[in-house]
Amino acid sequence: MGLFNRKKDPEPARNEEMVELGREYAIARRHRDTRAMNRIMRQVGNDKDVTDLSDFRAGQETYDSIPPIPRGRNHRR
Repeated sequence: MGLFNRKKDPEPARNEEMVELGREYAIARRHRDTRAMNRIMRQVGNDKDVTDLSDFRAGQETYDSIPPIPRGRNHRR
């Protein structure tokens, strides 16, 4: 009858390689590195499984959730 149920829903298995590719893609996009972005998109391809693409998006979102560092203006030009 358990008032405090310890059972958790199992998390779906993640493809860590796709998560890491998503993170690298987000870094390249932030730095405007189109060569790296194109290389990563060729690796990912369009024929991947839907779960792989969701893992890729999850990797992007983990990096995009970190706000960029504000850069000070260069007054000594």
